[in-house]
Amino acid sequence: MPSSVGVCTFHRMKDWNVVVTTQERHFSEAKRLLREYGEVARSDFFNVLLMRVEDVDAFMDALARRSKEDPISVACLGRVTPVKSSFLFQSKDEFERKAKEAIEEIAPELEGKSFYVRMHRRGFKGRISSLDEEQRLDEIVMARSSEAGKPGKITFEDPDAVVEIETIGTQAGMAVLSRDQMSANPFLHPD
Repeated sequence: MPSSVGVCTFHRMKDWNVVVTTQERHFSEAKRLLREYGEVARSDFFNVLLMRVEDVDAFMDALARRSKEDPISVACLGRVTPVKSSFLFQSKDEFERKAKEAIEEIAPELEGKSFYVRMHRRGFKGRISSLDEEQRLDEIVMARSSEAGKPGKITFEDPDAVVEIETIGTQAGMAVLSRDQMSANPFLHPD
């Protein structure tokens, strides 16, 4: 696919910081809309776009404002996940090692809070189980917060935060979404 302003192929975008799922049959419309905010690339997965924006927080705020001011213009979007850290992996073992390192870095943000881990896996079907990885990473956060003397609590009912993990083939991105962020932005819904 030839490159044009604001659009590139998946293979050229290795440093994405936003994953967007589109509403069914609205892929092209979503791609056009998102070009206003940054670089957009088609992924190898159905209805999934990758983005590179200069300021993730400003982008998410702009989408939230637009959804209030002109909800029809953003109806083509499903879930939008900002990614704060990312890593490459080639195997289940490498994914688990790097995911553990990444979640240990953010564990202090979750001390004393209610939370859960949600993973959206695209690729590695049959080799990486989202449910198993979510539970493993939940346990790591619980262990770290207990060691710090500020145990957390895993809950799916109105948690303080959700750790969101997105995998696109052999690349993974991770972010912590607070309750306030999720309530302020209709595109931040981990499930």
